[in-house]
Amino acid sequence: MEFDLIQIIIICGLVFLGGFVDSIAGGGGLITLPAYVLAGVPMHMALGSNKFSSTFGTAFSAFNFLRNGKVYIKAIPISVVMALGGSAAGAFVALMVDGYVLRWILIIMIPLIATIVLVKKNFGLQNNIHTLQQSVIIVGAGIAALVIGFYDGFFGPGTGTFLILIFTVFLRFDLVTANGNAKIINLSSNVGSLITFLTNGQVVFALAIPAAIFGIAGNVLGSSLAIKIGPKIIRPILIAVLLLLLINLIIAN
Repeated sequence: MEFDLIQIIIICGLVFLGGFVDSIAGGGGLITLPAYVLAGVPMHMALGSNKFSSTFGTAFSAFNFLRNGKVYIKAIPISVVMALGGSAAGAFVALMVDGYVLRWILIIMIPLIATIVLVKKNFGLQNNIHTLQQSVIIVGAGIAALVIGFYDGFFGPGTGTFLILIFTVFLRFDLVTANGNAKIINLSSNVGSLITFLTNGQVVFALAIPAAIFGIAGNVLGSSLAIKIGPKIIRPILIAVLLLLLINLIIAN
């Protein structure tokens, strides 16, 4: 497949934007995947190419959170294992069940979630992990990874955003630490699916490689701002991503 310079520039620009948004509040795939599709890339190759660029971007974002101490390390091993198992189970169920019902559930839930984030002015401002026992946090992180991993395999859009919300609401992480843990989980599931796309020749390297470079830049910039500024930048972008996801779901229905 051949692409002109304008197509490559547009995709790289949108992948940069998607990486920036994803590193702060998740949901970057709502921007990056349509970019490949609009450029005329067949759907399976668009998925593979998008997974290629997003995996590298997420890796740099995850490393940025990790080296700045914004990850609850003890919850990572069980989270990664459960996310991988959950996504595999979700993909299996997706082959048998129509995602239409899930889309409507999300259409109802997302405005409620966004309202909670808007109304609670102190949402995700403080890290209150210390108020829970370590075992509760680790088990809770595993359950969260399993549930959202299942969602990722079954349907997918907004996986990182929902992980951030669960870590914040139920496990009392601040938004920055919740984001750091979400990135590690996202990275593990991305690597697993990328291997599948690569082995089946579903990556357009002429697009995916330059897009990955721009995606890395967007992720590094976004994660650096998230770490430096914290909830003040994460909260509004989180709400914007939820609204973008809601619009996406309504259009899909």
